Amino acid sequence: MRYDLVIFDNDGVLVDSEPLSNTILAGYLTELGHPTSYEDSLRDYMGAAVHRVHDLILERSGERLPADFDEVFHGRVFAAFERELTPVDGALEVLEKLSADGVAYCLASSGSHERIRVGHRKTGLDTYFDERRVFSSQDVGRGKPAPDLFLHAAERMGVAPGRCVVVEDSPLGVQAAVAAGMDVYGFTAMTPAERLGGATELFGDLRELADLLR
Repeated sequence: MRYDLVIFDNDGVLVDSEPLSNTILAGYLTELGHPTSYEDSLRDYMGAAVHRVHDLILERSGERLPADFDEVFHGRVFAAFERELTPVDGALEVLEKLSADGVAYCLASSGSHERIRVGHRKTGLDTYFDERRVFSSQDVGRGKPAPDLFLHAAERMGVAPGRCVVVEDSPLGVQAAVAAGMDVYGFTAMTPAERLGGATELFGDLRELADLLR
């Protein structure tokens, strides 16, 4: 094993939440008078913390989103999660394999702790992630593409950045991992490979990961 710690992104890598959350985000922004397609939402917000939505809308329109935007958006997302969220194909198998092999791993997500917990309870991933392995952009000042979240996770797990590998499916996440001085494996199940420039490796099936890590 050439790494001491595997850091997983959550949305789109472990839980199949990106289609649900970006459909809801696009619809809600459009309702509020900021026409946004599903493809727009994936391009602009996939892998980002919700503050990026506020920042881009303000930058582009000069208007602020409503004060209750986060509450309404997350309420809609959590309701959709409870109805239809599933783990990404292969996620449970790869976590079982890493656990069996004694490989250290954790999660570093742009999502809130509540969003992570809701998704993990629904999909059974809570079996693999106690609170000591879960890090959110809530824990640091700046979300991805800043390196802060990944550096925070590595520090808390007691591993030097150069001994970590990040598993990411968003351009912002790849940028953050590179900025943190970590190798990054770009997961191409939803994101075209050309959008994950800078990744150390690219792969399209989570079941390939254990072999890649060797």
